[in-house]
Amino acid sequence: MATLLIALAVVATGLYAGFMLIFLTGIMPALGRLTDEQFVAAMRRINEDVPRGVFVSVMLASVVFPAAALAVPGDDRSGPQWVLLAVGLGLVILNHLVTIAGNIPLNNALAASERTGSTDREVRKAFEARWNRLHLVRTLLVTAGFALVVGASLA
Repeated sequence: MATLLIALAVVATGLYAGFMLIFLTGIMPALGRLTDEQFVAAMRRINEDVPRGVFVSVMLASVVFPAAALAVPGDDRSGPQWVLLAVGLGLVILNHLVTIAGNIPLNNALAASERTGSTDREVRKAFEARWNRLHLVRTLLVTAGFALVVGASLA
């Protein structure tokens, strides 16, 4: 059971890290070339559509499977495997904390700006650079967490 949970932890953290990396390296640069009006509209729609079914399942699985792998006894696991898995899980959790404390409030402010009368230029200026910095941090965290979970699977 422990081996299966570690394998599922690798898949879940890999999928989540991959999503974050593609968003960082492909989606946000493409959106960055849009006009203010197009950018703000696109980010509002993304923020409405992304946090649903499959995405939320993968995001939660990136914590649940590594945690379950740590919780299930595995007599054949080495000390380094436990450490790699625990630190990897910790980095994934930090990723989620950055999301909760940083990106989600910015997403909520972006959504609320539809009712404030702010211009798209003002809205974008208050959102884009800060959101991108936070997204870089969370991408680095989850990618490092994924690497450690993979390391745990090989230890």
